[in-house]
Amino acid sequence: MGTVGLNFGSATSGQGFDVASTVSQIVTNLQSVETPWKTQLTSLQSKDTALTSLGTQLSTLSTDMQNLTDFGGTLALKTGSSSDTNVLQLTSASAAAVAGTHTIAVQNLAQTSSAASDAVGASDVLTGGITFKIGNGSWKTVNVGDGSTASTLTGLSAAINSAGLGVTANVLTKADGTVRLSLVSQTSGSAGQITIANSTNNSGSPSTLADSTTPDVNPSLGLATIQPGLDANITVDGVSLTSASNVVTNAIPGVTFQLLSTGAPNADSTSESVQVIIANDTSTIESAINTFVTDYNTTIKAINAQEGKDSAGKNEPLFGSSVLAQLQSGLQSAVSMSFGANAINSLISLGITANASADGTISLDANTLSNALNSNFGQVVSFFQDTGKFGSMFTQTLDGLGTNATRGGAVALALNEDTGQEKTLNDNIDKQEALIATQKEHLTAELNLANQIMQSIPQQIQQVNEMYSAITGYNSKQG
Repeated sequence: MGTVGLNFGSATSGQGFDVASTVSQIVTNLQSVETPWKTQLTSLQSKDTALTSLGTQLSTLSTDMQNLTDFGGTLALKTGSSSDTNVLQLTSASAAAVAGTHTIAVQNLAQTSSAASDAVGASDVLTGGITFKIGNGSWKTVNVGDGSTASTLTGLSAAINSAGLGVTANVLTKADGTVRLSLVSQTSGSAGQITIANSTNNSGSPSTLADSTTPDVNPSLGLATIQPGLDANITVDGVSLTSASNVVTNAIPGVTFQLLSTGAPNADSTSESVQVIIANDTSTIESAINTFVTDYNTTIKAINAQEGKDSAGKNEPLFGSSVLAQLQSGLQSAVSMSFGANAINSLISLGITANASADGTISLDANTLSNALNSNFGQVVSFFQDTGKFGSMFTQTLDGLGTNATRGGAVALALNEDTGQEKTLNDNIDKQEALIATQKEHLTAELNLANQIMQSIPQQIQQVNEMYSAITGYNSKQG
């Protein structure tokens, strides 16, 4: 602990001394006790930063491995292609799809039903209403003026749309300025067929729409179905199927495709056959495995870096830590594991080998991996996803090394140990600061009192001199 020097000058000068500066020097000396604690705390915090960074990289590896071990993950992805995209286009192939080839022929496309009226004047006043049904549903009626709308074709269209009856109404304007009512079913295929009520199919309540401004020659302004609702008819691998939509989702499990045309007929006048190929998405799988290799090397290099010195020549925060050896040993042992006698039984069989630098990093041979995926795909899936194989064992290794406290991860345990030490050090510092604050308060009061006494000495001497002169008659100023 340092010393504090008080420079009072002449005791009779009355100048006293700087209390604040003196107290500050004393407090600084008292705080020097905290220096080793703060130094240790800074070191622990640097270790925490390094451990947290390594923990993040291990978590990234865990995510990479989860993508490969998840039954519905990367290894389950599929791609699809069509031999004639003018007839049929693949929209998607999910994890539920099975690799294989299918033959599809399109006999006819699905069609959405629609209806339309004759042309009338845009401002013509209408009367009556229309009655219609969708598919096998019940009859619905909308009258002119329903919903307080105008008695025009535009008003009728608005009333139909607001009623929510399964059709979309529009007013179409012709070049001569006249307008027609258009109804389009909101359900594609035969189930969405629009039927307009007339005296034949619904004699009890036919449509009664009429133009009171310019009478029309056709009943109900000629409102009638102009396009029937049709289901698409296709054959998939020789099996006849129907679809209400041209976007087919249930013909092949996990596969969605769009019908575009019937194509050019074959020589026997049958519909053109299109080959649809569903394959494993090896490109995405290769990318996922390459990402794993890259992230693994990043982690190993970060671990190795902690065994050296920083740019200032000081040891890295984890230099000499047993955690580093545990991480290196665990990861390198995990990637060198072998499982069974299958062709795909280790990372080596996927083209992943240790680098010649012997620093723990690995490299990937893209051709070897591609051949493995194309010739032994099932074994690759087993290697990553079967219990007791590489995927599950590597995941267990990462759990034992990372930040998962519930599974006793090495990084998590080291961080927890540091947290305990940091709490003790912070408690010591807090207690010392509380003690110093009390001492500072007492010192300030005592030194202020001493300073006041020193500043009053000249006045006290003056008073003594005056008393002495009064008693003796001696004038000190005259010598």
